[in-house]
Amino acid sequence: MNTSTPKLAVGDRVTVDIGNVAHGGHFIARHNGQVIFVRHGITGEKAVVEITATSSKVVRGDVVEVIEASPARVESPCQYAHPKGCGGCDFQHIDITFQRELKRKVVIEQFSRIGGLEIDLDVKGVEPLDGLHWRTRMDFAISKSGHPGLYANRSNEVVEITDCLLAVENMNVSEIASRKWNGPDRLELAVSSEGQVNLSRAGRSISGATQLKEVVNGLNYKVSAQSFWQGHRNAPSVLVKEAMTLMALQDGDIACDLYGGAGLFAASMSKRVGTLGKVHLIELDAHATKDAKSGFAETKNVEVHVGKVENELRKVSRADVLLLDPPRTGAGKEVVDEMLRIAPRTIVYVSCDPSSLARDAKYITEGGYEISYLVGYDLFPMTAHVECVVQFTRL
Repeated sequence: MNTSTPKLAVGDRVTVDIGNVAHGGHFIARHNGQVIFVRHGITGEKAVVEITATSSKVVRGDVVEVIEASPARVESPCQYAHPKGCGGCDFQHIDITFQRELKRKVVIEQFSRIGGLEIDLDVKGVEPLDGLHWRTRMDFAISKSGHPGLYANRSNEVVEITDCLLAVENMNVSEIASRKWNGPDRLELAVSSEGQVNLSRAGRSISGATQLKEVVNGLNYKVSAQSFWQGHRNAPSVLVKEAMTLMALQDGDIACDLYGGAGLFAASMSKRVGTLGKVHLIELDAHATKDAKSGFAETKNVEVHVGKVENELRKVSRADVLLLDPPRTGAGKEVVDEMLRIAPRTIVYVSCDPSSLARDAKYITEGGYEISYLVGYDLFPMTAHVECVVQFTRL
């Protein structure tokens, strides 16, 4: 960078060419040698960007005027998806098919840069293909005036809303938004596959069923409103089908379901391994493990381990197949080392973050496995997030 050029400051407006997409929902642009992380742009556009934040390492900005638009630019369906608006969506201004291509590029880049692995993949769309009305779990912040909303990007400012186009329609966000709420505690809404609606606040149910009935590929689950459950209405069925295919479990197999939650995957796994097999479900969260213990109380081939994965996995001496679906932070080296100690023939990794997945994939492949299959699912449309499923096979 030319040191004689003044550094960009908040409020400055500059005309830039928008470059490649980066992990995190922004695009890369440059101005006089300074890198700018830009929201609301698209690769290939020329645009005016207003600087919104600066630090010693990062400059951030929003597109406020498009001079040369990308063919992939569309009008955002949501009235709140704009600069200084709601920060919940990153890509509402981008054609839904091109959103998936951008996510594909991010996964490839993360595997190359972080994992040192050259891969390719498809990112598949999941119904509803327009990317709207898919979300069954949502949290809403409360504004100073007592109205629900969502945070602006990288901010504690609450943008009040009257509806959310990502929410499944029977969540009835507009009714919740029409009411005034006292105090700062967040509102938590959950809708089951059977149409039950729970409203909780600060982790306590205030209306609706406290145990939600979920039906996935013909199997029944009872899940507390506070337990983790996949947010996309079709994610449970899609991910279970994919994972079961890739695990290729056999009668009598010993299997592990790490970060197993309420048992979404373990229920299908237990049926596949049969009475001679066993499934070790490992989970730390108290709500989820309570659900799992209740759900598998009569299932003799499922053992629910309560605790950190790295601690509980040490108690498992062997496994033929191992499945993990960790939070965004991924598994990490300590957990991967325990997985490698067990040396299953197949590892299936379900991930909602390509950067932590790429890091862990490096550990796993360095430990004697190869990536035999990798696919992405667009289970977070209109956002920068993507779900990946990877099959690792022992060399």
